[in-house]
Amino acid sequence: MAAPRRYAGGANGNRSLERGIDILRAFRPGVDTLGNGEIAERTGLPRSTVSRLTKTLVAFGMLDDIRAERGYRLAAAVLSFGHSVRMGSPVLNVLGPLMRAESTRRRLNVGLATADRTMMVYLESIRYNPRPTLRSIVAGQQVPMELTSLGRAYLAGIAEGDRAKLMVQFRRRSAAATRALIADIQTSIGSVRRDGYCAVSWQPGVLAVATPIAVDGLPVYALNMSMQDIEPTEALAAEIGAYLTAFADRCREALRADPADRSHPGRGGPRSAI
Repeated sequence: MAAPRRYAGGANGNRSLERGIDILRAFRPGVDTLGNGEIAERTGLPRSTVSRLTKTLVAFGMLDDIRAERGYRLAAAVLSFGHSVRMGSPVLNVLGPLMRAESTRRRLNVGLATADRTMMVYLESIRYNPRPTLRSIVAGQQVPMELTSLGRAYLAGIAEGDRAKLMVQFRRRSAAATRALIADIQTSIGSVRRDGYCAVSWQPGVLAVATPIAVDGLPVYALNMSMQDIEPTEALAAEIGAYLTAFADRCREALRADPADRSHPGRGGPRSAI
């Protein structure tokens, strides 16, 4: 069962809204329908609270009530939010065409992501010469921050205080495993600071390198390039890393030259550390 969250409530927040968002977050890829009991287990909320809020979410079109399965499914309105993000994002409008051109030029997969709690969510994923595969990354998909090049590049790009808050959440079953993971993350952060990128192969036969994209007035993003069905090596990582860092410089210049997001200097995620 999930640990109960402490909700802000009061003048700085709305407890019902926060709990409703947590219910929507309980639906993950691979999960079709969830009943009130399963939602309560995933969120740590009382079942009576979940029952009340799921009825509200159904009434406002955020959940579909699947009575035959005695559960709920995310409704189409939720999907429309993602479409609005993609179509309305000034960052994607600027970087999307550059990413597509670079993917074709280098014959590599190119992705852009940012953080959602302790996960990284893809905003765009350009797959070079896609073919049927068990591993297909699409916009909106989440990957673990602590295990991936994207996540570790993001951690390297944010301020120390923000990074410390995230690091304490990367716990494993044993203290030794946790220490080993944190040491591995710190090595990746060191690689970003030294070489401009980090390389991680968290899936067999896949090599991914990533670098942070930090521009004043914007959230911190992570940009990656990857290859699959290969044997990851340090030499290959260095080659792709050189392509990536040069491309990332072009992306930063393009974002700085675009005024679309400069009118909201207070908007954004964690502060940049680099």
